[in-house]
Amino acid sequence: MTVRVERSGPVTTVVLDRPEVRNAVDGPTALALADAFRAFDADPEQAVAVLYGDGGTFCAGADLKAVGSETGNRVAEDGDGPMGPTRMRLSKPVVAAIEGHAVAGGLELATWCDLRVAAEDAVLGVFCRRWGVPLIDGGTVRLPRLIGTSRALDLILTGRPVEAVEAQRIGLVNRVVPSGTARAEAEALAATLAAFPQACLRNDRLSALEQEGCSEHEALMGEYRHGLDSLAAGALDGAARFAAGEGRHGSFGG
Repeated sequence: MTVRVERSGPVTTVVLDRPEVRNAVDGPTALALADAFRAFDADPEQAVAVLYGDGGTFCAGADLKAVGSETGNRVAEDGDGPMGPTRMRLSKPVVAAIEGHAVAGGLELATWCDLRVAAEDAVLGVFCRRWGVPLIDGGTVRLPRLIGTSRALDLILTGRPVEAVEAQRIGLVNRVVPSGTARAEAEALAATLAAFPQACLRNDRLSALEQEGCSEHEALMGEYRHGLDSLAAGALDGAARFAAGEGRHGSFGG
């Protein structure tokens, strides 16, 4: 089994478990990853997922030793991406827990996630540059959207390593934590997100994702439509609870 799924309350942790190849992803592993996230998204009891690589490496990218074999990554215009879930837009957030290297396709998996928690000694980068292997799992799309075109091109063209502190400074990761704690910290963050009213959280997330490429008016109308859904799902009740004095003074636990 190259992918494990572990659950704690409303948090699902999807674990890449190929430490002998630094969690490089071959075809069967890509399918297992995609299936794990499809199952998470369809489970009404699960609210937030964490993606983690066991054994000290988040993911070293596609398994280049499998290229050309029957276990090679699937490369097709339709369906899943070569790394698995990278073409999917889930209805719920995913947090990447990054220890060690998140490079090449591993970086693309990390940027597919909504948030990234990285160990202080983590390293990210487009390491596939040196082998002539392209970014084909969203790297050329999501990197510019996360950190801007100029910074993205610096990473894409040079393939240079980016350490965690710089990654946080440029917006590539959201949190930097002590080495060895990325999974625990990501799961704690996921549990915090899972404690909020979920309809509103998911609608606000979807509005933020959908506004890319829209005019300001189109984006505002999309936000309005999602906001109406949140109001219908109980936001007015939450506002009334706040007006009655509940949850003030910076309490964000739920």
